[in-house]
Amino acid sequence: MKTNGCQTAPPSASELHAAYAAGTLTPMQATEHCLRVACASQSVFTRITADRALEEARQSTERWHAGRPLGPLDGIPISWKDLFDVRGTPTTAASALLQSAAPARADATVVARAAAAGMVCLGKTNLSEFAYSGLGLNPCFGTPVFAHEGGHDRAPGGSSSGAALAVALGCGPLAMGTDTAGSVRIPAAFNGLVGYRASRGRYCLQGVFALAPSLDTLGPLALSVADCMALDRVLRGLTDDGHANASPAADLRNQVFCTDLSLLDDDRVQAPVRNNLLSSLALLETRGARVERRTLRSLRAVRTLTRRHGWLGAHEAFATHRARLDDADQAARMDPRVRQRLEAARHLSPDSYRTLIAQRAPLMALFAQELGDATLVLPTTGHSAPLLLPLLDDDRLFAETNLATLRLTMPGSYLDTPAVALPSGVQRIPGLDGRPAFLPTGLQLMRPRGDDDRLLRIALSVEQVLSPSTVPIDRSLSLIHISEPTRQAE
Repeated sequence: MKTNGCQTAPPSASELHAAYAAGTLTPMQATEHCLRVACASQSVFTRITADRALEEARQSTERWHAGRPLGPLDGIPISWKDLFDVRGTPTTAASALLQSAAPARADATVVARAAAAGMVCLGKTNLSEFAYSGLGLNPCFGTPVFAHEGGHDRAPGGSSSGAALAVALGCGPLAMGTDTAGSVRIPAAFNGLVGYRASRGRYCLQGVFALAPSLDTLGPLALSVADCMALDRVLRGLTDDGHANASPAADLRNQVFCTDLSLLDDDRVQAPVRNNLLSSLALLETRGARVERRTLRSLRAVRTLTRRHGWLGAHEAFATHRARLDDADQAARMDPRVRQRLEAARHLSPDSYRTLIAQRAPLMALFAQELGDATLVLPTTGHSAPLLLPLLDDDRLFAETNLATLRLTMPGSYLDTPAVALPSGVQRIPGLDGRPAFLPTGLQLMRPRGDDDRLLRIALSVEQVLSPSTVPIDRSLSLIHISEPTRQAE
């Protein structure tokens, strides 16, 4: 929505922290507001844990009143993609097959760490069934939709669709997703958010529903890089000195950024996406950064391998769900589009899988060698959020658009690059009322596997440069109104 030419957004986690510290807002008030927004949302959540949220908020409020908060995220609301075990709730993976699953007996490790840091669990968010689509559609639980300008519903991005919409709609400043082929970065790009794909192994996967075990990783969707950094420390079990952002931003005068010509100069990258990325790079140059255009052999090799041997994630996702696919009754209850994508991998050979696994480490090493000290900058997706209705009506269009949406995020997943998706600007489109409307576009910053800390510091600096050039944001704490508690059955 728009206010005086500015996009109005909810406060970030760091802004909520500042309000708690100043005594102008309590965790209970913030949580009640977030629960109201969550309860009013459509298809964003598969389960709202109101009782737990209100109790955690009450305890946090008492700690703040006593002057003893547990850290910068004490009292901050967070939601969890419905792949994470949350004590007392079923983990459904947004599938009709798991709607009646037994409630989890314990929190996933990362959920427990967030709770130990005082964070408030709002509930579990919707996704593409089994996390196997980049568009975020779900016929069983519904498709969450952000009312972008222009008057027509658009795909939310997947598979972490509900996580992105929970943040974009103001249900809370942080949401955790998973990323196997782009499932954090894509919905971030479609909805003008920050999304962080962590290198594998940075976060514990205990209690997280698997899709493709050699590719699955976790990451937050947020309103700022600083919020991602604060949550990163919590999820890794690190102690904090009381500052929401314990790591300094990188000095852009010492940074090299590069973009890959073979991926950027491609007709499948829409002109506004390409132009916004180039404008972003030009802005970085004005701050003293060096920008280079290269063609990386490692990225080309990943594309060639995928064409010849299939997507590594397709091999593993089929193996994960083969028993369900082989059961006619279960297969019939799956999202037909997800089932078709999973079945398409049935013909892939074990030799192809072994080749993909064998080539992975050498290509990671080549990527690191080629990149050197530079940070790779690519569009997150080659297009902005596509119209929803045509995707619902045309299975072939859905399949083609889904593949196009994943095209620029899949190579980084194969190479296990940490990546931060940032808003890069907007794409102008005609609105229903004749006035121009705008859709977000995004870019992703990528570094070699394991270089997450440096990437996050660089992303913090890049965000500070790019923010004024994207849609102006008015994150007003006045959006949070004090009223009676909201309660909803667990």
